[in-house]
Amino acid sequence: MTAAPLVSVLLPVYNAGPYLAAALGSILRQDYDRLEVIAIDDGSTDNSLDILERYRRADNRVSVVSRENRGLVATLNEGLRLAQGELVARMDADDVAYPWRLSRQVALFERRPELGFCGAGVDTLLHGRIAKGRPDPVFRFGRLDILSMFFTIFMHPTVVYNRKVIGTDDLYYDPEYRHAEDFDLFRRLAGRFPATISPENLLIYRVHAGSVTMRHAKEMRRTHLRIVAENLEREGLAEATADLRDIGEAVSFDTVARAADFIRALEERISALPASTRPIFEAGALNLFYFLYQLVGDEREPPLTHELLTRTARWNFIRRREQYALRPGVWAPWLSLASIAAGKRADAVEYFFKTRPAEAVLARYQRGIV
Repeated sequence: MTAAPLVSVLLPVYNAGPYLAAALGSILRQDYDRLEVIAIDDGSTDNSLDILERYRRADNRVSVVSRENRGLVATLNEGLRLAQGELVARMDADDVAYPWRLSRQVALFERRPELGFCGAGVDTLLHGRIAKGRPDPVFRFGRLDILSMFFTIFMHPTVVYNRKVIGTDDLYYDPEYRHAEDFDLFRRLAGRFPATISPENLLIYRVHAGSVTMRHAKEMRRTHLRIVAENLEREGLAEATADLRDIGEAVSFDTVARAADFIRALEERISALPASTRPIFEAGALNLFYFLYQLVGDEREPPLTHELLTRTARWNFIRRREQYALRPGVWAPWLSLASIAAGKRADAVEYFFKTRPAEAVLARYQRGIV
């Protein structure tokens, strides 16, 4: 009988004290126990190292590396070098894995040994409440190799890599794409190795102001657009991508107008693609539009968002409530801002009634009851 594969759980840690025990505990309580946890403390200045050492002393599956701060990419690559397992699972120090996360993903690789890597759905923890995640309909198209040109196909902390399929030379994070290093890695891997996403939500993804994504949002978006631009150039769908890259550097009427025109030109090129792949590329381009819509909206300057929606002719692709809020954006931006704020309050109320308190969801797992 073949032994169950060893899973190396790669856990980078930087000032994660308030959340680390929950994250690490959720891994050690997995119903799949042939695992090792490689926790790398990247120069934390809080009590993260103390927490890690406490768990290391209590459980010999935990190994801890502590050193000066080198950044996330260097930490991830160091963890990959240290990992002994044939499967390498990512985990963030502020998330919580459901007890069956690893067993479900291991079973997926056992059924499909040709897979290079896989991801999974997530539930979201925000303001102390957990929302059930829904599958993104874009995945019905399949062809993750195409979708990976436009967006980060998996939530990073849900990913498991199969080192029987992906060699060491391919499995690394590139420091050239800092804060979008997962997007870069997934696009490289999806172009060469089979990948899939689990239909189950296997992780609780915590959203908070101190997360890497929130702290480095601007740089992440800039690098994200750079990656998309490189992909489109390589596919022959764009000859010059400065109009897309520039909006990542600064949002203005000029960059918004040029980015909108870029989207329209991209759509025209995609319309000429074969029917077999055209819908997938259209879905990718729509995702790119939504990325730009969020980027511009975060500037809180309604005339800019109005310009993007008008030049792309995408008014009907946003929620009706947002349409009403943004229509007066040019002549009465104050009214748009007030309407947007009211909409966010309504969303917060809706979120409350559609979610459950985190304690109610997590308590049974923290007690070890599955």
